[in-house]
Amino acid sequence: MSITYDYIIVGAGSAGCVLANRLSEDPKNSVLLIEAGGSDKRMWIEMPLGYAFTFTDKRVNWKFTASPDAGLNGRMAYWPRGRVLGGSSSINAMAYYRGLPHDFDDWDAAGATGWNWENVRRVYDRIETNREFDDNGNRIRRGNGPLFVSDLRKRMHPFSEVFLKAGRELGWVTKPDGNQGPREGIGYVRSNVRRGKRWSAADAFLNPARRRANLTIQKFCVVDRMVIDGARATSVACRVDGKEQVFSARTEVILSAGAIGSPAILQRSGVGAPEHLQALGIPVRRELAAVGEGLQDHLAIAQYFTANRPTLNNILGNLLGRIRAGVQYFTTRRGPLSVPVNQVSGFVRSKSDLEFPDMQVYCNPASYSINATGKTQIDREAGFLLCAQPARPTSRGSVKITSADPRVAPDIQPNSLSTQHDRDAAILAGKLVQRMAQSRAIKAVTKAAKNPLFRSMRDAELLELFRDTAGTVFHPCGTCAMGDDPKTSVLDADLKVHGLNGLRVIDASVFPNITSGNTNAPSIMVGMRGADLILGVKA
Repeated sequence: MSITYDYIIVGAGSAGCVLANRLSEDPKNSVLLIEAGGSDKRMWIEMPLGYAFTFTDKRVNWKFTASPDAGLNGRMAYWPRGRVLGGSSSINAMAYYRGLPHDFDDWDAAGATGWNWENVRRVYDRIETNREFDDNGNRIRRGNGPLFVSDLRKRMHPFSEVFLKAGRELGWVTKPDGNQGPREGIGYVRSNVRRGKRWSAADAFLNPARRRANLTIQKFCVVDRMVIDGARATSVACRVDGKEQVFSARTEVILSAGAIGSPAILQRSGVGAPEHLQALGIPVRRELAAVGEGLQDHLAIAQYFTANRPTLNNILGNLLGRIRAGVQYFTTRRGPLSVPVNQVSGFVRSKSDLEFPDMQVYCNPASYSINATGKTQIDREAGFLLCAQPARPTSRGSVKITSADPRVAPDIQPNSLSTQHDRDAAILAGKLVQRMAQSRAIKAVTKAAKNPLFRSMRDAELLELFRDTAGTVFHPCGTCAMGDDPKTSVLDADLKVHGLNGLRVIDASVFPNITSGNTNAPSIMVGMRGADLILGVKA
């Protein structure tokens, strides 16, 4: 028997939580929010440094693995994605970057009309409450949105000041807020942390709406497919406790299952490239060749160094230090466990003649490794990390289902470094880290480089190092992109699937191009503006 709602939202992630809140504000709207995972009320989710433990936790994580990537010498990358209320905002590193203005102007130019910087900036302003410090060190609050963005500089490890000093030596501007004013420069990372705890999309948007009688949250519910009648999506077929359940939508079905989940659901529902669907025995309901295409991600090159000054390793690299940090955190919500490990970041130009910053740098006052089981291991000896990622890669991959069974993970083809632009950018990223490592400030605190050959590597060696060691920073997007041509895009600028009624996609998969920084903030923004479009609200 089918149960009917006005709106069905598939996925309680960064965008889905926003939509559940906004669409249920009107008590006349009945809203169903479907989530494949369970509750986010877990210690390792709430603790800011706890994402080292949720990184491979199958209870909250889809734990995808990409196919062998020729551009990365055949390596198979691990792709964690949130499977829990809050989605990936419940397991990410909490860094909050809106993206650079030209990222969104490029969306508008690509056919996502109305998604230019001026429009999305106003949406961001509505979303955020910034908790920061003024020039005198006093705590102030800016904005009145539900999503807390915190200035944690006073809680960060003092070693991080070295990174800012190095940046100034290299001619980079140091700035208090990477989301305000000129976007070029580095500074302390703003994070989605409130009162010493993670502040996810579930905390900001879903929790305030939970008690509404017109909002139903269905956890542990895996979507099999949508039912499409003619040119309209009418219902969603799911598996709940191993049994099939059908939910019907009077008004709209909204896919917010992310850059991997949303194209997979579309394909299982018969929306995609006909030859792909027919090969799997799936009836074609709507031909859209771009479904699952256009996959984009950020890749970063990182180098580790041992230090002659204390870093986070001196606290977290030994059992006694971890016990002390745990006691401090649980009694005061302060200390090293209350701050994400990414402490200094920003956008810079790898070459002075570029119009826009083309690299994002990360500098962490810790060195660590991932063991064979996926567990993060902090080095015992003092150390730090320098890292750079090309901000706007041009390579495009794909997400394609290999079975109509939702329990079978889709094939993820990153197609990394498949363009000359990206191969050149990989070399420039390596050179940028070299320059940072050779600055007087960094050399003064460096005991040794873990890779002693790195400083003297030339272009060909840097490219090969990138192929051998660069890793995703977990920003997949673009697999259901907006655009004005159904042959090359999946959605129109209103986030409606081309040629189908009652169906939208609202999550990171809609990006026409990847934003220059971390993608969680833009995903939440897409959820907010998507709700405006559904409700007819003018931003």
